[in-house]
Amino acid sequence: MRRKSTIRQEILQLPLFLLIFGLFCASMIIPAFYAVVTRDLLASRAFLYSGLLGLVVFALIAIAHSGRKTRHGALGPLLSLFSSFLVLPVILSIPFLEALPTTRFINAYFDMVSAITTTGASIFDDPGRLSDTLHLWRAQVAWMGGLLMWIAASAILAPLHLGGFEVTSQAEPGNPDARRATTGPINPRLRLLRSAGALVPTYLALTLTLWLLLLANGDRSLVALCHAMSVMATSGISPLGGTHDTGVGFGAEAVMMLFMLFALSRLTFSKDTVTATQGGLITDPEFRMGLALIIGVPLLLFARHFLGAFDVSASAEPQESGSALWGAIFTVTSFLTTTGFVSSSWGQAQSWSGLQTPGLILMGLALIGGGVATTAGGVKLLRVFALYRNGARELERLVHPNSVSGAGATGRRLQSNGAFIAWIFFMLFAISLAGVTLLLTFVGAPFEDALVMSVATLSTTGPLIEFAADAPIELIQLGDAAKMILIGAMVLGRLETLAIIALLTPDLWRA
Repeated sequence: MRRKSTIRQEILQLPLFLLIFGLFCASMIIPAFYAVVTRDLLASRAFLYSGLLGLVVFALIAIAHSGRKTRHGALGPLLSLFSSFLVLPVILSIPFLEALPTTRFINAYFDMVSAITTTGASIFDDPGRLSDTLHLWRAQVAWMGGLLMWIAASAILAPLHLGGFEVTSQAEPGNPDARRATTGPINPRLRLLRSAGALVPTYLALTLTLWLLLLANGDRSLVALCHAMSVMATSGISPLGGTHDTGVGFGAEAVMMLFMLFALSRLTFSKDTVTATQGGLITDPEFRMGLALIIGVPLLLFARHFLGAFDVSASAEPQESGSALWGAIFTVTSFLTTTGFVSSSWGQAQSWSGLQTPGLILMGLALIGGGVATTAGGVKLLRVFALYRNGARELERLVHPNSVSGAGATGRRLQSNGAFIAWIFFMLFAISLAGVTLLLTFVGAPFEDALVMSVATLSTTGPLIEFAADAPIELIQLGDAAKMILIGAMVLGRLETLAIIALLTPDLWRA
């Protein structure tokens, strides 16, 4: 018993990035085993040897760190998270490159960064170029990246008041929790283990449940598993190249949409952060705003489609109308949660009306994003809600200058400067968007394509690259400079600008 306790203490002293590195290397055994079952021996050897090599490196470094006391700095865990998105894909690209020797390292690295950041932007236009083992690996890396964000939200970002928590906390963004002054420093590794113990079973159970439901709707086993992992991680990765023209039925889409709602608010699966309210999910502003967009935007699109069909004297049969409405509801939900799956009825909705729905709507939904501390990207619904409340309050003061605000349950979630901090983040996001767009145009990308790619990467909604532009953008045709810019944008969009600024602040490292 004492030996187990000693081993546990030794593990807690290891650098966080090393622990994450070891877990991802150990996970390579899953695609290696699947490749053996499907007789893909080349991929099986690539993943098995890479996983064993990674575990050997992990063991050697762990032995070298044995007996050392690691400093528990305030921003050390955040740096480990940053390294996981930027450095770890180099290791994850090795088996990918060995199993697909016809591509270059920069392409494999781009694809792994896209997966672990849950962006889901595929650099390979033809899904048939990748084997089933590689499709499973891409979906698995994205799934583990989403789980990493789930855990990091409560164990890393919440104590530092980043990732959307700055809107509700009373401390400055990037500063450690004030409770540390009285309770002493908390081992971030112990906090991570506690959060993982609470969230991993939930994440795994939801994924398995969705997988079984998709199997019951007739999907192939691998396709159902990849779609289940992609929905939970909001990555939009599919071995079929998407769900829009691959025969995915209404039942499968309805099930996937139901599980996409978990990306609207963390209260749908956990109450372990300061964003929780006493009223629960019913009074949660993120969930209510998300539902309002899911209902309101499709109704506006449906009205637009209906008027278009009326103008061209097209028949509006109930079945066609219902299919068009469902296509809008599913697609809006998917892009609002930054998943990026498109309904098979989305094209039918456009042809039914005779009008082409602009990709600007999908880009706007992706920019808004999902809930704080979920796998969704974007600006986040809580920040949008803070700006909305501030705007409504200012309009109220125009009519009643001396009025006193009586904030209800949703208002008490926001701190006094919540709207100000949300506005700062929005401006930083806009500056990042402009900067990435300009950099892409400097390396030769057309402005329209550069804007779409910038929104897709910063909001971690890779399928926008295919559906938001007039024609799908072929990422593999881009130069290496453009690919590196997009890689940086994906990491920036996943970790967010405030967290990067916190990493660059010398004073916070002394905390």
